[in-house]
Amino acid sequence: MTTQSGNSADDAFWRRPTGPPADAPESAAGSPAPPPVPEIHYPGPPPSITPPPGWRPPLHVQPAPPRPLPGQDHAALDAEEGSARTLTYGVGMVGGAVVLVLMCLLCSRALF
Repeated sequence: MTTQSGNSADDAFWRRPTGPPADAPESAAGSPAPPPVPEIHYPGPPPSITPPPGWRPPLHVQPAPPRPLPGQDHAALDAEEGSARTLTYGVGMVGGAVVLVLMCLLCSRALF
């Protein structure tokens, strides 16, 4: 729990000063003169002007039409995909068998 310390000397450092700033210029009446305010005028964005109708350069070069893609042998693609699937399943089954054997060995070591 904290307590209010009132006007102790330690708190005086953090309080706002009550008098005019020490470096403020004084006017003829003895009161500080207000700081000069610079005049800033923003004219806004420049106006947009519509370009004339024929402002684009003429287009002389036409790109060539796209070439036809080579034909695909769908039967050969299906056969290669099937053999790749078989290889993937085979590698997965061999890896699973190795992990299963290692788990059995580790569990048998832990029991005995």
